[in-house]
Amino acid sequence: MQIVEFSPGTLRFAEELPERAPDHGFVWLFLEREDLDAGMQTVQRAAQRLGGSQLLDLHCADLLNAAHPSHYDYTSVYDLIVFRRLATQEESGKEGEPNGSARSMPAAFRRISTRAVGFAVFDRLLVSVHPAGCFTARAFLQRYLADAVHSDGLTTTVRNRLPTTPADLMLRMVNVMVDSYLELRKVLSQQLDHWQQELLRPGSRFSNWNALMAARNELHMLEDLCEEQHDAMQEWLDTLREQPAGTMPQAERDGLVARSRDVIEHIQRVVHHVRRLEQNAETVVQIHFSAQSNRTNDIMRILTALTAVFLPLNLIAGIFGMNFEFIPLIHQQDGFWWAMGAMGVIAVLLIVLFRRKRYLARSAR
Repeated sequence: MQIVEFSPGTLRFAEELPERAPDHGFVWLFLEREDLDAGMQTVQRAAQRLGGSQLLDLHCADLLNAAHPSHYDYTSVYDLIVFRRLATQEESGKEGEPNGSARSMPAAFRRISTRAVGFAVFDRLLVSVHPAGCFTARAFLQRYLADAVHSDGLTTTVRNRLPTTPADLMLRMVNVMVDSYLELRKVLSQQLDHWQQELLRPGSRFSNWNALMAARNELHMLEDLCEEQHDAMQEWLDTLREQPAGTMPQAERDGLVARSRDVIEHIQRVVHHVRRLEQNAETVVQIHFSAQSNRTNDIMRILTALTAVFLPLNLIAGIFGMNFEFIPLIHQQDGFWWAMGAMGVIAVLLIVLFRRKRYLARSAR
């Protein structure tokens, strides 16, 4: 569990909970989900002492739930936001051996694995619950400390502007999580482009259908996930706008609204891109099967035309193969050549006729 006190221009790492929240700053309490159950009393004490109210049991259960979807809820004292971020490669590797469909799926789509991060946002307190080894909280501290000038053992003066409110810090972390989804778009697009080229290549014998179907399911899951994120952040923004005037400075409210809109706009971009990828995948599969169907139709048309050419020849051969004693030309010395000539002329005339009607022409590729 880590306790950080933010005040104008400075941050301080505290070893224990302060008695009261700073007048012009806030306290950030972040911990890993595995430690939340053991540290619940400390969290509740911080919520009561610094936030003015303990967390509801239902909200504590939401923070403990690693499989909780993106969600927003509120009370008269604090807001609760659960946001799912992309898992890192190390986190994905700890899940064990993937099943057969996941093994055949490219690494780009195996990256669509998420972890829940929970935030309890008070006026002067932010409680954030992260998965084990979460990069989000530590990355923010490292960023602040990288631009810092140490003035004593505990206090760090930071050159860059620090977050001024718990909601501001929460939105910054959520924005970083959403940016990881924006970076994932390029990787997914490259993999789907590769499959599209394989499907549309003339004479393609595409066989990686299990991976393609699994990837399509992953895209559906990603779309649903982003829609949940969008709904949660939109509800947060609506609640922020509905707060009575005077509850916070107008400049602070405008800043939070701007950051919230930016996060929502980024989520919308991810949703729109995922939908385009789904539509492109569906379209390419349909084009692939249409091309295969056209190729089959070409083959069947040629076979049908050749069968039609040999039908009259078989008829002539069948007639002259009858076991009658008196058949025209059968006892003549040149009767065989007359029959072969007639069959050849009929075959040539039919081939010329079918070519003019393009029954023997192959479709352009």
